[in-house]
Amino acid sequence: MGKPSTQDRKAVADTDAVSLHTNPGESSRDSYHDNDVLDTPETAVDDLPPNYDDALDSSEGASLLPPTFSSTPALPNTSAMAAQPNVADGAFFEDKSTGAQFWVAKSLEDPTRLESHIKQFAAIPPRPYMKLVGTHSETRKDSKGKTEKNTVTDFDISVELTPYLYSDARWHRSWTQLRTVDNGEKARRGTILQKRAPGSNQSIEVGGDPKPTLQEWCHLYGASHAGLKTFTLQRRMVGFDEELVKKRLRMLVNDTNYRGHVRVDLVTKGSLVECYNEARTNRWRLTTWIQWLFMLTLMFIFSWPYLWLRTKRWEVAIAEWPFSRMAEGGGKEYVSISEDQWYNMWGPAICKAVLGKRQCELSQSDLRSAHEAEPAFNTGNTTVNGALDIFRAGMSAMNEVNRHLGWGGDC
Repeated sequence: MGKPSTQDRKAVADTDAVSLHTNPGESSRDSYHDNDVLDTPETAVDDLPPNYDDALDSSEGASLLPPTFSSTPALPNTSAMAAQPNVADGAFFEDKSTGAQFWVAKSLEDPTRLESHIKQFAAIPPRPYMKLVGTHSETRKDSKGKTEKNTVTDFDISVELTPYLYSDARWHRSWTQLRTVDNGEKARRGTILQKRAPGSNQSIEVGGDPKPTLQEWCHLYGASHAGLKTFTLQRRMVGFDEELVKKRLRMLVNDTNYRGHVRVDLVTKGSLVECYNEARTNRWRLTTWIQWLFMLTLMFIFSWPYLWLRTKRWEVAIAEWPFSRMAEGGGKEYVSISEDQWYNMWGPAICKAVLGKRQCELSQSDLRSAHEAEPAFNTGNTTVNGALDIFRAGMSAMNEVNRHLGWGGDC
């Protein structure tokens, strides 16, 4: 459980970035380079990658290995890396709003078990979403003549980006890699506060010692005698031009002549996994009703500083899921589609949802309906069919009026 020898560190120094490709073979499609000639063609709806949840459901009970005629040997433990890990002696907690996961288990104090657990979780992607929210303020007088201002949500739309972190979601092919923090990177290294490695000063490293590997960090965690400690895995989407997409989505909303307040954010769920040592205090701190009890009785004023000062944190493992990466010949290559292709694909569906004042997560059915002609109603009753056609025409007319005269302004 102690720190590996210096010879062991040098032997593994060059193997820090652990590739978590579950690619049995090469990507099922050619990588797109941004210096290629591209007319951002429309993508056929039938060729779209499946939703992440659909891909998981369809893969249950099915082998994750490719057909037997594949000439490339499969990597070991493919199904294990894609599966949700489980700890028999552990208590599991999850934050429903952020998707953060917390484990409390005695077995995860063992370095080998902890390393295996972290690698399995690193093979599960984060859940990034592009989220658009439009609001406006309404000022009204109540029955007593007092003026009150209320915020009204006009639309709240989100689109998941997880399927585009795979070149083939059904076979879990991706470019993900698991790495540890660099010596010059500020992080909690078994400490309370973030700090750089000894002898490192931002980008300048004195002494040139290799950074610890995941195996070494797990041994350092296991050897610690701290009463409360936690080992953290961070999952990130990288290589995504967030500002470009935000700018284009704001322009799309503005083109509908919307006059309210627009907020466009990249929200990531499931980006955090924390493994705590077995301790009654750690179980209590993650139990919902105890959290509420401490909030209502204001005991958190004393408990929060205590937990913050007592807990030693190892925030040293990072799983990076590239949306794109730098190509050898310069420029970018994309694991599935580029930001422009994503926008051209989802733009019509998002515009339709904004005008429809929807508050939901868009799915592939929304994408399909935005790219296809609306089906004609046929209920078998001409009177009902006529009424539905009139209703549809009225909604279309209202959307066109909103485009010309503006909508969603403060009042």
